[in-house]
Amino acid sequence: MIKNLNKTTVERAERPVRILQFGEGNFLRAFADWAIDVANERGVIDAGVAICKSRARANGSKQVIDTLREQDNMFHVCLEGVESMEPKRELRLVKCVMDSFIPDEEYAKYEQYITSEDLQIVISNTTEAGIRYVEGDDITACPPKSYPAKMTALLYCRFKHFEGDSSKGLVVICCELIEDNGTTLREYVLRHARSNGLEQAFVDWVEQSCYFCDSLVDRIVTGYPEKSDEIKAELGYDDNAIVMGELYHLWVIGGDGYLKAKEVLPLDEAGLNVVFTPNVKQFRDKKVRILNGSHTGMVAMALLMGCESVADAFKTPDIERFIKKMVAEEVIPMIDEDKAELKLFAEGILERFYNPYIKHLLKSISLNSLSKWEARNYPTLRDNWMRLGMTADCGCMTFAALLAYYNPNSGFEVNDVPEHVALIRDNWNSDDLYTTVQNIVQSNIFTEDFSQVAGFVPKVAMYLSEIEKMGMAAALKKFLG
Repeated sequence: MIKNLNKTTVERAERPVRILQFGEGNFLRAFADWAIDVANERGVIDAGVAICKSRARANGSKQVIDTLREQDNMFHVCLEGVESMEPKRELRLVKCVMDSFIPDEEYAKYEQYITSEDLQIVISNTTEAGIRYVEGDDITACPPKSYPAKMTALLYCRFKHFEGDSSKGLVVICCELIEDNGTTLREYVLRHARSNGLEQAFVDWVEQSCYFCDSLVDRIVTGYPEKSDEIKAELGYDDNAIVMGELYHLWVIGGDGYLKAKEVLPLDEAGLNVVFTPNVKQFRDKKVRILNGSHTGMVAMALLMGCESVADAFKTPDIERFIKKMVAEEVIPMIDEDKAELKLFAEGILERFYNPYIKHLLKSISLNSLSKWEARNYPTLRDNWMRLGMTADCGCMTFAALLAYYNPNSGFEVNDVPEHVALIRDNWNSDDLYTTVQNIVQSNIFTEDFSQVAGFVPKVAMYLSEIEKMGMAAALKKFLG
């Protein structure tokens, strides 16, 4: 008999909420919460998590938060893969989440956690679109709109409550896949503080008592399973927040606050693949540019060609050939490490795309693809131009495919910042794709102007024209020669 999943059917230890987590999505639950739960079980830490939704509820719709609440914030993580050439499966009931809420609806609770004596750590994954400076964002709002403004208001509230006590600073660990994520967030917090005229004592407290960590995360998480009824029967619980992922995991935590992070969250002592280091760049360039850059590079063209998952895409010969060409010819040459070792690393990364136990849906990967492409793919394209004077063809093709996917006539309902989607569609003119591309890349959608790479706009416009006229499959075949 399948039971409901809650505190009446499962015994759970109540733990002090030491971690405030911005983001209720599949990744953080199958990665950070999973790791914290393992460390709790092994006696390394005693930490509860409060999950805080990073954005307001959309149109009154049911949210993951609602499902978590119905289950007293418990959920299963199911990990599948191959280990020592044998299929392996792990199931874990994650019980470290003590609370979940939406700040816009429960601001008093939000403030209660902000000013808690127990709170030590903030973890976030607000996607690549989250860590952006929004001019004029009101930090007195309950809460502000952008994540950096939220963090400024949170820290200021805590600073005032504890009267600037240096022992009450927080460790902030960012999981967003942008370069120098924690360092950038700190820069924006200080910028908001100064633009809002907050006292110098607060600025000093942020700089001296709070620790912002740059971090790199790596685990493929696919989300809620298709065959949920079978898994529920196996578990014996009616869990509507199950998360599926791969066995592999890596968490690199660095930046100025890495030693403090190791002190308050020593996940490595629980036997987890967590590395504390002053600099995450060595890990980041390899992982983000090869793994995440391949995902984002293929997602639009694969969806336009009728693929549903990463495995489907890599079973499509032209897509597989394209990604391997892009990695070998444009990505690896721009990473400053031993090329033979990078080639082996890339082979291992791409091998994960074939994992038969993981159905990684392209539609899930496509969330916020505009900011993802800038963070994951543009740096490689920029480096090719700055170092070699070469406009990377594969990089241009991935952006053309992305724009074709966002084309108002593509037939797809894209999931991205509504204002950015509207801007693209308002500027779309199939009779003048050069101007279309130029207007898009020079808009406020992106933090950098891609047209500074000579030849980028005309190449993207040319490939985009071929995709519109021939279809994605034929255009890709022509590209590959």
